Amino acid sequence: MKLYGFGPTRSLRVLWALQELDVPFEFVSVNLAAGENKDPDFLRLNPTGKIPVLVDGDLILTESAAIVMYLAEKYAAKGLMPADLKQRALAYSWSMFAVTELEQPLWRIARHSFVYPESKRLPQDAALAREEFLQMAAILAHHIQGREFIVGDSITIADCVTAYVLDWGDHIGLLENYPNLKAYLARMYTRPHAPQRLAQAMAK
Repeated sequence: MKLYGFGPTRSLRVLWALQELDVPFEFVSVNLAAGENKDPDFLRLNPTGKIPVLVDGDLILTESAAIVMYLAEKYAAKGLMPADLKQRALAYSWSMFAVTELEQPLWRIARHSFVYPESKRLPQDAALAREEFLQMAAILAHHIQGREFIVGDSITIADCVTAYVLDWGDHIGLLENYPNLKAYLARMYTRPHAPQRLAQAMAK
């Protein structure tokens, strides 16, 4: 099994799942800064040129949340995917909440702050995206009050998918009014199989 990824990207959430599951894999670095994601060999794996990509035998899988779900299903006995149907449904739901309601505003902020050429940046859109993220973070903060994990009594796919997004939000100063989300992050990232936090990955 090979994971194609790079530093402070959504590769981190897949790394987290692989490490929690304690399964062997090879990490293949794809240096985005050097344009290695545009190499024809890599584009044959993912024509979008994006990471992460998981190669497991003849399966080539993209989209980080989908990869986390696949791994949790493949190694179901290890508990990252809830066995109970209702708990599993909740884990799927909160994972989708993370990638749609939390991650998308962060991408808009990034695009209009440094990704797009300056002539295409819309500061007002970045400001609106900040508001949207904060509104959705408040919903998660309310849900997680009194809970150690997002779903159930142990780590699940929802945590692997969501913690990375919250760390991104925290990195740009959006969690200051949500101490329980910051506490959740601190708990998650002290787990022995947690990956590096975003700031550490960026520093490298």
